[in-house]
Amino acid sequence: MIERYTRPRMGAIWAPENRFAKWLEIEIAAMEAWAELGAIPADALEEVKSKARFDVARIDEIEKEVDHDVIAFLTNVAENVGPASRYVHYGLTSSDIVDTGLSLLMREAIDILLMDVGEAVNLLKRRAFEFKETVMAGRTHGIHAEPSVFGLKLANWAFEMARNYERLKRAKEAISVGKLSGAVGTYSNVDPRVEAMVCQKLGLKIAPVSSQVVQRDRHAEYMSALAVCAATIEKIAVEIRSLQRTDILEVEEPFRKGQKGSSAMPHKRNPITCERLTGLARVIRGNAVAALESVALWGERDISHSSVERIIIPDSTTLLDYMLAKLTWVIDGLSVYPENMRRNLQKMGGIVFSSRLLLALVDKGVMREEAYEIVQKNAMAAWRGEGGFKELVSADPEIKKLLSGAEIDASFDEKYFLRNIGVIFKRLEGLTI
Repeated sequence: MIERYTRPRMGAIWAPENRFAKWLEIEIAAMEAWAELGAIPADALEEVKSKARFDVARIDEIEKEVDHDVIAFLTNVAENVGPASRYVHYGLTSSDIVDTGLSLLMREAIDILLMDVGEAVNLLKRRAFEFKETVMAGRTHGIHAEPSVFGLKLANWAFEMARNYERLKRAKEAISVGKLSGAVGTYSNVDPRVEAMVCQKLGLKIAPVSSQVVQRDRHAEYMSALAVCAATIEKIAVEIRSLQRTDILEVEEPFRKGQKGSSAMPHKRNPITCERLTGLARVIRGNAVAALESVALWGERDISHSSVERIIIPDSTTLLDYMLAKLTWVIDGLSVYPENMRRNLQKMGGIVFSSRLLLALVDKGVMREEAYEIVQKNAMAAWRGEGGFKELVSADPEIKKLLSGAEIDASFDEKYFLRNIGVIFKRLEGLTI
């Protein structure tokens, strides 16, 4: 499963090396601000910039003793810098570095997801136009409703995925904040100008008010956006799974040469990728709940959110990146069987045209309730296998005295039902990411 995943970019973002690199970047930016304000010597800043480095293994070793990741990081940096390291972390608290660094990491991660979603939107749009005229039965409650086209499903998915793109953009905006306001957010030992200068350099907004931490409603919004996007992927996967059933078989996810479906049944071609996507969406939804439960902290801060976020944020961004990669693989290689769609549409001799026949009778002056009863009587007979719907309708004396043969034929013309879909595809033309 995961070993076939070919997008390692997200994993690099959440590697310890990148996290500590962000912390060091923030620490040096803070020192630059302090130096510009004249609070620390310029030569100390230059010494730190030239000597500052870290070693992940050494940080881990120190942390085993001190049981504090930021102190372990600072200790390791100090080992490399020497006396000038006394100005590193000047006036700051751990969360100034951790939360601002987390915002940078989450921003990097969501930039990858935005590219993924944009790719998915464009692919869904292309395939929607490919199947613009591929007629199939629309289904409600899993039951045949009226004629539709397969391209409309893909168009619907494209627009929804585009909404996910906008949601992710808003989530990026929400999380792109930093704070260097000290132990309880009062700037007790740090000049507010330092925060402003650091955030400007990092391309972050200033959190207008913080406690010891950036407030976790921002992280919950971010995780919720990921969960909604995963739910869209699940929606698409569930529909493909449904349409791939043997008794329907209108579409089929890719089945590679050499692939096996069952250890016992050689004929099996199972929708395993779509089933996988369905299951993985549940993980991201659960992680979003955990993020919501991390909004409420004691006082200015506790660390009940910290252990949760170390798991749910890297896991969810990596997982959604993977899911989007597999979704595009499925959609790009999706097999579509128009002949099966056409055959399924004609089951029971055209009952999907019942609404048009109902209106034809109403147009002849029949009360709607009476017209409904006449049409439903014939539809239920077709449902029971007593004949094709059109044949039963054509033989019904009540209908024959009101509608000519040509008018009955017109009621069974699928073009009537599809005459306005061009409006939707015109809107799809304008969909851009």
